[in-house]
Amino acid sequence: MPRGNRYIVPGCCHHLTHRCHNREFLLKFARDRDQYQERLRRTLAEVDVGLLQFTVTSNHIHLLLAPSNTTTEVSRLMQRVQGQHALSYNKRRERHGAFWEDRYHVTMVESGLHLWRCLAYIDLNMVRAGQVTHPREWPWTGYHELMGLRRRYRQIDLDRVVMATGARDIGEFRQHYAEAIEQRLTCGPCPREPAWTETLAVGTLEFVDAMSSRLSHRRRLDASQLDSAADLWTLRELPPAYEADLGVENCP
Repeated sequence: MPRGNRYIVPGCCHHLTHRCHNREFLLKFARDRDQYQERLRRTLAEVDVGLLQFTVTSNHIHLLLAPSNTTTEVSRLMQRVQGQHALSYNKRRERHGAFWEDRYHVTMVESGLHLWRCLAYIDLNMVRAGQVTHPREWPWTGYHELMGLRRRYRQIDLDRVVMATGARDIGEFRQHYAEAIEQRLTCGPCPREPAWTETLAVGTLEFVDAMSSRLSHRRRLDASQLDSAADLWTLRELPPAYEADLGVENCP
């Protein structure tokens, strides 16, 4: 079963990324992406987790989740969806071996402005990959539900999206989100932003400090500022101390 870094804070939004084993393109066919998306939709009805955004690419997935009251629901969701999809795929294709990388990565995202940016980053994934020119051209992303273009088999919790972004209602959210996407597209190539996929937390300094206090007893952490104008800070894990894995006889 897939294992995450276990840093789940109830009431906080979490951006999860999970790659196929060895970065293989195991989701390259539409049928496989459809099956993953349907399995995700059905499993969300069984756990206390809200889905705010998602993208299924050819070799990895993005999920923006909002767990309600417990730290275990996200793990339950990932174990069921990732595990069942891997078993089904391997059985159908008579394949052996791991489907996913061992661990999925979790980045905590502050509500409000930073969540807006994360929503757009996830939607623009396949634009960055050069597969489409606009998120609406990729069927396996949350853009269609967020903008009201998909009426059936919906899985995104729009009420939570509105609340987490600070919009007054879904109409205001859609207006501003459409403008944000268009603005990003007109600025030229969409660069990859490692902050959303390689850190432990993204937000204001106050948010990052709060998350650091929750996690500092487990790892050595470092907060750094990426964008002063946007008050964008990240929380990263520091590498282990040089002597951490040395035997006593090798230490001074």
